[in-house]
Amino acid sequence: MAEISTSEEQQKIAESISEDEPSVNIIAVSDLLKNDCLVIPDYQRPYKWTTKNVNQLIDDILLHSDKSAYRLGTLVVHNEKNKNIFNIVDGQQRTLTLTLIAYAITRNRQDVLKKIFIRDDKVENYIPKLLNLTFSSDITKANIQNNYKEIERRIAEFDEKTISFFFNKCELVRVILTDISEAFQFFDSQNARGKDLEPHDLLKAFHLREMNNLSTEAERKETVEKWEAMDTEKLSKLFALYLYRIRNWSKDCSARYFSKNDVDIFKGISPDIKEDYPFTKIYRIAHYYTEHYNSSFYRKVNQNEFDYPFQIDQTIINGRRFFEMIEYYNKMVEKIKSIEDDDTFEIIKNYEGRYRPGDKYIRNLFYCGLIYYVDKFGEKELSKAIVKIFIWAYSLRLKLQSVGLDSVDNYALNKAHSQIQLFKEIREALHPSEILNIKLATLNENRSSKTEDVVKLFEKMRYYEHNN
Repeated sequence: MAEISTSEEQQKIAESISEDEPSVNIIAVSDLLKNDCLVIPDYQRPYKWTTKNVNQLIDDILLHSDKSAYRLGTLVVHNEKNKNIFNIVDGQQRTLTLTLIAYAITRNRQDVLKKIFIRDDKVENYIPKLLNLTFSSDITKANIQNNYKEIERRIAEFDEKTISFFFNKCELVRVILTDISEAFQFFDSQNARGKDLEPHDLLKAFHLREMNNLSTEAERKETVEKWEAMDTEKLSKLFALYLYRIRNWSKDCSARYFSKNDVDIFKGISPDIKEDYPFTKIYRIAHYYTEHYNSSFYRKVNQNEFDYPFQIDQTIINGRRFFEMIEYYNKMVEKIKSIEDDDTFEIIKNYEGRYRPGDKYIRNLFYCGLIYYVDKFGEKELSKAIVKIFIWAYSLRLKLQSVGLDSVDNYALNKAHSQIQLFKEIREALHPSEILNIKLATLNENRSSKTEDVVKLFEKMRYYEHNN
């Protein structure tokens, strides 16, 4: 039986597509790369994937190489009317990266390719057709060069089985659109609304995937329902203003803005804890003890469940534990912020300048310190801790006329105006007294306006003296 050429195959696809309905089908990577009709249109952004993105894709391929198939994502193309041209609408970044991986394999692993593709005596048949494209963007050119170098290093990890899996079992969902207005509408929606997912949305997708092999569909559905029930804006703030900053500051790292490039800080070890490293033993014990305790029939009698012992600065267990952790800290933050019967909270919620941007940064710094303390020591000596952390945080407000996020970030890291690294102190402390005994300076100057009530509280706590 004579083989159909790639061009003839694409022409048949174009002729079979309905003008009204998009065509959706599954294609293997090898079919994608043999397509000589794919075009990257001018309206597409430059190729911006970095070596980090490339390594994540390669890690995924290696991780799933024992599966019967692995879905890499979606490729959306627009088939120009009466032309055998398929413009890439969505999926450019991944498609170009797959092209670079395939090219590196054909250049460096020809001996393996000849074993895999027995019917094809020419390795050239698997050199990606997209290599014929030219690029004008300097950003695209630089990223292609850098990523290709990294890929050449990484494909040394590909054995014969992995290479075969890459070409034949890695798949994409291909959506073919025929209406140009529909294509632009799809492109705009992906790049304006749908494309810029919140970092916590990416984490949700990652940890749900980690649950796949160790949970039922009902359990995953319940997890998603709980996640979706949380207010999106509050969830975003939980990550950006509290968990991200506390985790980073405790490790002496800057924590100004939480973006999609920072999500790895909330990824950890596999949910079944297969890693046989000494440091994972404590997590294995805690994880399986909690599982066993809560699944015991005695719990049906005493209805007393044991919470997993979360700590903000701990290694995260991927999957269900991650979702439990977020629910746990969402409740903790709400509880701490709702404290009413304390003079400190009364002042910081009501003094005149509280709504200024700088004052909001200071208030966030205070809450981060308090949350971290409660996370470590619970409510032991809490009233004293509130005073100590308040004085430490609001000293920066009184020292400066203007406070920016950079000021707060540097202060938390003891790079400016601070006497201590509070978050590092809490991380290393073994007893509340180590935090409560921290010596803080007494102020005698206030450079900030609209903070008279804060100064009065400093005076009451004997941390402020007027110059004579």
